[in-house]
Amino acid sequence: MPSKSITVQGARAHNLQDIDVSIPKNNFVVLTGLSGSGKSSLAFDTVYAEGQRRYVESLSAYARQFLGQMDKPDVDAIEGLSPAISIDQKTTSKNPRSTVGTVTEIYDYLRLLYARIGRPTCPRHGIEISSQTVQQMVDRLFEYPERTKMQILAPVVSGRKGEHAKTIEQLKQEGYVRIRVDQEMREVTDDIQLDKNKQHSIEVVVDRVIIKDGAAGRMSDSLETALGLGDGNVIVDVIGDEELMFSENHACPICGFSIGELEPRLFSFNSPFGACPTCDGLGTNLEVDLELVIPDWDRSLNEHAIAAWEPISSQYYPQLLKSVCDHYEIDMTIPAKDIPKKQMDKILYGSGKEKIHFRYQNDFGNIRDNAIYFEGVLNNIARRYRETSSDFTRELLGKYMAHKNCPTCHGHRLKEEALAVLVNGMHISDVTDYAITEARQHFANLELTEKEETIAKMILKEIADRLDFMNNVGLDYLTLSRAAGTLSGGEAQRIRLATQIGSALTGVLYVLDEPSIGLHQRDNYRLINTLKQMRDLDNTLIVVEHDEDTMLAADHLIDIGPGAGEHGGQIVASDTPKNVMKNTASLTGQYLAGEKYVPLPLKRRKQNKRKQVKVIGAEENNLKNVDASFPIGLMTVVTGVSGSGKSTLVNDILHKSLAKQLHRAKHKPGKHTRINGIKNIEKVIDIDQSPIGRTPRSNPATYTGMFDHIRDVFAQTNEAKIRGYKKGRFSFNVKGGRCEACHGDGIIKIEMHFLPDVYVPCEVCHGKRYNRETLEVMYKGKNIADVLDMTIEEALDFFGNIPKIKRKLQTVYDVGLGYIKLGQPATTLSGGEAQRVKLASELHRRSNGKSFYILDEPTTGLHTDDINRLLTVLHRLVENGDSVLIIEHNLDVIKTADHIIDLGPEGGDGGGEIIATGTPEEIANHEQSYTGRFLKPVLERDRNRMERDMKRRESVGSK
Repeated sequence: MPSKSITVQGARAHNLQDIDVSIPKNNFVVLTGLSGSGKSSLAFDTVYAEGQRRYVESLSAYARQFLGQMDKPDVDAIEGLSPAISIDQKTTSKNPRSTVGTVTEIYDYLRLLYARIGRPTCPRHGIEISSQTVQQMVDRLFEYPERTKMQILAPVVSGRKGEHAKTIEQLKQEGYVRIRVDQEMREVTDDIQLDKNKQHSIEVVVDRVIIKDGAAGRMSDSLETALGLGDGNVIVDVIGDEELMFSENHACPICGFSIGELEPRLFSFNSPFGACPTCDGLGTNLEVDLELVIPDWDRSLNEHAIAAWEPISSQYYPQLLKSVCDHYEIDMTIPAKDIPKKQMDKILYGSGKEKIHFRYQNDFGNIRDNAIYFEGVLNNIARRYRETSSDFTRELLGKYMAHKNCPTCHGHRLKEEALAVLVNGMHISDVTDYAITEARQHFANLELTEKEETIAKMILKEIADRLDFMNNVGLDYLTLSRAAGTLSGGEAQRIRLATQIGSALTGVLYVLDEPSIGLHQRDNYRLINTLKQMRDLDNTLIVVEHDEDTMLAADHLIDIGPGAGEHGGQIVASDTPKNVMKNTASLTGQYLAGEKYVPLPLKRRKQNKRKQVKVIGAEENNLKNVDASFPIGLMTVVTGVSGSGKSTLVNDILHKSLAKQLHRAKHKPGKHTRINGIKNIEKVIDIDQSPIGRTPRSNPATYTGMFDHIRDVFAQTNEAKIRGYKKGRFSFNVKGGRCEACHGDGIIKIEMHFLPDVYVPCEVCHGKRYNRETLEVMYKGKNIADVLDMTIEEALDFFGNIPKIKRKLQTVYDVGLGYIKLGQPATTLSGGEAQRVKLASELHRRSNGKSFYILDEPTTGLHTDDINRLLTVLHRLVENGDSVLIIEHNLDVIKTADHIIDLGPEGGDGGGEIIATGTPEEIANHEQSYTGRFLKPVLERDRNRMERDMKRRESVGSK
């Protein structure tokens, strides 16, 4: 009898407290709890890891080397386990060759479709290219009415320069009488003089025929003769009607453009057979960008308008620029925009074949004085970037380069032959530029012949099914050509989800990590229906999630807590959502039942119309010439359905423009007219979810700067002073105090050749990172390794009497990260945790009230209680006079905002407009706003809750 549940006994991964739990199979199960409570440890590091490990162990040693290392999770036993598939936020490729179409396999079916029913067409003349037999040509001509007159011509010269006297003489000797020269009919005996410097076309008249019974044989013979003379091409001039062209070569009869046999690889931009030769199938080329080279045209050349040639360690380029300006008499004191174009072109593109006099004096006083060909600033950057072997130089020059559409394929990625194949008048790249909704409509309305329909039937079904799956998980706004690396974590995960639905597996355990990220409330039901659809195929779904709708729709809810870190790791509740809501010990249950909630602000901050940053004429991606005002000194939330243009407006245009003007960042902002009101702010701070470091050496202590102060504390101890240890002795990044056996890593990598690499604790320092002498220095009974192993909460108590350290620790604790360890490797932090570490490192800085903070979905990975704490911190920033701008879908964040900008109405091409702006109350009453429709009941519900609690307090007070 198969088990009805997955039984976990004695789970101890990370902070799990030796827990036992039963997860019902063939159910939609949600794991929830505070950030850091142990949800992912149970779902991914225990259940999924064991399922994967058991599968890998069944393979041969040779196969295992390609699947990575599979450690046994720290658990006593897991029973009833099914084959496991993980769908997390990091599974989609960041390879620039990977697109939505390739990831979902829709593009593979498209390639097959075009290879089987595509019609090759000459890109220059629009003529369909086909290989026809003589019999097919005769049948086509006999479709004309009886007595139709026509003449058969063989093209012997097509658009070639020359006098062609020999060709005409040869035709004369072979007995031909008439030829058509440049569309004019002539006798071969005429004196024909052609200009040798012009292109000419010569066709010989092979026969003149009339459509009638018995003429088919003669016509067939004449066509064969003409094909022989015309290298497989023939022209039939139907008198008083059109002119027909036939070919037996699979080539254009006019220009000879030909396409070989159609096969799927011709349409692959990842294959040399189909990729554009100029950009190698990437669709873009990295080129020097003038806007980045000269970011401020109001500066003069003396004021370093050419940012790429600013003096860093050498005066070589400034002196070269001066020599060029002296040679061409260019005024270096006027703004760059006022320099005449002809002179500026000499600076940018070089002197050509003209030499200039260059006098260069190096730092040692040596003078070089000679005449040189000046290559120009733009050519200089491109050449140096191409030729350098230095990573530093490449990174430096890369700041002045940008990806631009390939001039050959115009961003379509494919070679000319592939783009010449059409289905319903469209090439394959035209179709991939459609959004999912448009693509569904396109394939539903394809006009095919009976033969094409028979061939394409199965292919079109597979394409339609996958497009429907994409639509069902709320990704209808994505285009098939969208690069996979530009997708958010939630989008990437939902794409994987759509692919899995298509596979229709049964009896599988799916483990998902917050699939609702980046999804507007409007589309939540589509995702939930998809999850239920997967469950109904007799699969088990374990979903780590905080979204209220998803939790309430689950069959079973497991709440892990009660706190985070060492205060979590226990099963607080495991029951139906209805019963969890009755469980007073469950923090999640209290929020679902409405006993706890994120309160509404007692009053909204007023907007000062004169103090705002305004983006004018935003047109990047799908934005439709939008003007957007961002108030100063308020908390503003930009929201709207997925794909409506929020990230484009805030990240690509506003942030990049502010960073460029305020901090001289080498960003190229998205397309817009201008930005007003930048004078109202002094610095812009982007707090995103990128890692705080790419190696395990980076950790919260080093990132926030508190580790410097901690090392100062140890350097001030009596023991350190007696031994002569300075601050550097307590760094694990430099020689001296660190363990040299592992170079301060604490672990050693052992290469196992055909087996996976194994990581073991260093035998010398036992994972402590420091040598024995350094670890002998104590502060309050703890050495430096003990301190790095402390949680933020423990360290807050330990360093309570040192204000510098306490202040930084307090900010990390305030953003809900009291459970993470000071020395926790950056690579083990989630995106949400990394974002909050960044936020904390900004909070402890002294603010002047003129900072502009930008956060992109900061609620990722956060429980409602964590969101409550985060909002307290963000509102504290605003109280200091700073401005906070958040891209968000979470209604708890939206309802507490001072100002909302709602984009839409739809995603993709259907979005890119500002639907409504104003306070949450104003948005809630806006009929066209999807956000408003979901916000209105939330505002009413929370007002009622606040009134209820006020009455309770009054009742308790009166007693």
